[in-house]
Amino acid sequence: MASETPVFLTKVECPICKTINEYETLRMGAYTESDRDTDFCPTGRKWRNPRYQAYNPLLFFTASCTSCHYTREFTNSFKEWKEDQYFKTYRLKTVKEKHLDMLAQPDSILKIIGDRLAPHRYPNETAILKIILAVVDETLNDKQVDLDLGRFYLRIAWIFREMTSGENTNQQALKGHLTEMGDILENLRQSVYNLKVKSFDFEKCAASQFEDEKISAEIKSSLYPIRDKYEAELNALRELLSLSDSKIDAVQDIFREHKCLAVGSADGDVPLGFHEFPTFHDFLGHLAEKWSGIPRNEREALELAVKYYKSAYEDGRDIGEGNQQIQASYLIAELSRRIGNFDLAREYFNTTIRNGQEFIYKHKGDQSRTAMARKILELAIEQGRSNLAASKTV
Repeated sequence: MASETPVFLTKVECPICKTINEYETLRMGAYTESDRDTDFCPTGRKWRNPRYQAYNPLLFFTASCTSCHYTREFTNSFKEWKEDQYFKTYRLKTVKEKHLDMLAQPDSILKIIGDRLAPHRYPNETAILKIILAVVDETLNDKQVDLDLGRFYLRIAWIFREMTSGENTNQQALKGHLTEMGDILENLRQSVYNLKVKSFDFEKCAASQFEDEKISAEIKSSLYPIRDKYEAELNALRELLSLSDSKIDAVQDIFREHKCLAVGSADGDVPLGFHEFPTFHDFLGHLAEKWSGIPRNEREALELAVKYYKSAYEDGRDIGEGNQQIQASYLIAELSRRIGNFDLAREYFNTTIRNGQEFIYKHKGDQSRTAMARKILELAIEQGRSNLAASKTV
């Protein structure tokens, strides 16, 4: 059903502070996507439940502890971290010590961000902040995974892009909640009306029992006390339902005032601040003064994504040969193109095309294995041409 909630709760114990958290987890098929941008950003999203249309699924990409704000990508490996011997043996101790030390600082960035997570009031902003927390915790590892950091920053860039491409997301979220409230209020009004109709029907049915000519006068006389009781209680019910009408009207007036204050006029686009800050950008600027890894817009997020993808590609430990390697080099190229670093983009577009052609030729008999490489190769050729054209205009 369209009204079904697209999330369910998953209990996971925090590895750092042992708090048992209940994380919202997306159901399979909660939404559909119709297309992808040239950097693989999903587009054309449609939720089965319209109320969630303002929500980016990346809000559920990470899980953040409600007590200590430890945050990780919300994968099965995190859900089952107690069974992950590598994590418990080589990563947990170091991350735990550094995380708690950072949390204990008077101006802890973990606490500043964690205390301002508000997924229903600020869905996109909270999605960005949760991923930033995941970035912070990843950098606390003795051997951070640069490929993960690149993926995290790329997703932050996608959210920034969505925030600037349409209606204010806070407005969308508020309108979604207000629409639901309006529907419920209308259903309540209809329910009271139906109750009035049913009570009137019952009153007529009861009255007919005392007017039926087939019933003897003796029996009718014995039933008079019952008739009087019916009349007293049904009159009281009628008064109560009349009072319900007036109370629903009063609630409707409050709802109109609520809607006006929350989103302005019916089609208004009143910009909202972020907690005590004038804008979300101002809050990110405040964070950037405390920690260097804070992107304040899509471009800065893409720059950081390029930095870590490039580091991971050159290191090679976390990127497998074949499709993953081809995809990584393509992303370095395409993201570089988007931020205007045309020379780096040209270098990696050429690398992608060369490696892609070699991989496809080597596995030319395996269509399923080369399907992804073929798609990326087509993108690299097309975007490489765009990069060349753009470089000539500079």
